[in-house]
Amino acid sequence: MTVQARIRQRRAQRRAAAIHDTYDHLYEAFSGMSYLRFSPGPSLQRTTFYGWDDGVTRYRTERFGITFDARGSYGIAYTGPNPYNLTRPKISMYNLMAGPSYRFYIVPKFSISGRVLGGVSISDFSGDTNGLGSTTLGIWPDGTTYAAGGGIVGQYNPSPGLSLRLSGEDLATGFGSTTQNSFGFTGGFVYRFGKM
Repeated sequence: MTVQARIRQRRAQRRAAAIHDTYDHLYEAFSGMSYLRFSPGPSLQRTTFYGWDDGVTRYRTERFGITFDARGSYGIAYTGPNPYNLTRPKISMYNLMAGPSYRFYIVPKFSISGRVLGGVSISDFSGDTNGLGSTTLGIWPDGTTYAAGGGIVGQYNPSPGLSLRLSGEDLATGFGSTTQNSFGFTGGFVYRFGKM
């Protein structure tokens, strides 16, 4: 074996060891914020939801895990002029979802993953309507419906146990018996713990 081949072999071994050191954790706990563009009613303009997002992933291998995700989203529905003089009620939505996550590209300093989640979405669309109810203002009725989401997750690793995450998201919900897709992102910090 040539000197250059031995050098390449040692580099490959160091890289493999660094990858293993970073991704051989059993758990990833995530906490951060979320941004979502959501249609609050059948004829209302999209509104911006800001909120929190927390989750945990249990990894079975260095690449494959199961994620549980909980998030709350808060915004204002612009209802336009109406006889009730209530044009900007506050609305909120809470999602509880779970599903598989897979890292399809990993190097010591960053990874790219894909995930698919499914669960329930719970709304509070009428809490700020002064007792009128949300449907009076053209907002979806309060209720619980399905939620399904998919996303591409990028993570940067300052250290093996800590990373920064940014994820593009597509969230589908069924409020008002109508499927709608909402696009946004989540971002925050990931803490890894527990060795495989």
